Amino acid sequence: MRKFIPLLAIVALIQASHAQSAFQASLTPDIALVEQGSLVEGLALNIWGDNEVRGINLGFVNQQSGNSLGFTWSFFGGTVENYKGVIFGGLFTQSTGDVVGWQSAAINLNQGSMKGLQTGLLNYSQNMTGLQLGFVNYAKQMHGVQIGLANIVEENPWFDAFPEKLAFAFPVVNWSF
Repeated sequence: MRKFIPLLAIVALIQASHAQSAFQASLTPDIALVEQGSLVEGLALNIWGDNEVRGINLGFVNQQSGNSLGFTWSFFGGTVENYKGVIFGGLFTQSTGDVVGWQSAAINLNQGSMKGLQTGLLNYSQNMTGLQLGFVNYAKQMHGVQIGLANIVEENPWFDAFPEKLAFAFPVVNWSF
């Protein structure tokens, strides 16, 4: 029995070290309750945070790696890899992978694919499916609608008949299906 209790304690410690955290609070990625890059399933409150978050992520600057999902609100802005849900940033949001949901900030940059809604002054997406609503909207490839002052779809099959792709951009509304 005496050998069983220390063994049980070791197994419990190993399990605890691999468990996800339900709460994160951070000043910087290095000064945080949960180690940088670890999974947080629940609530993250950050001055500057860098975790994979599945839940609610609130802060001044939020970085999210991996496959995050839920609701993110960043006072200044934030970056995500792959994300499903709602991303709000004051000045900017940036995604390096795929986003499904709503991305909103003054400047939205999506370097992968975006399926859903982008709202802001400047919206940029490599591969957009859905609606871009902003002052300037740009998509390299688009399956959807853009509404704004300047709307640009670089590879728009609707306007291939125009010489030199003269009409790949339109004011007010642009579309590509």
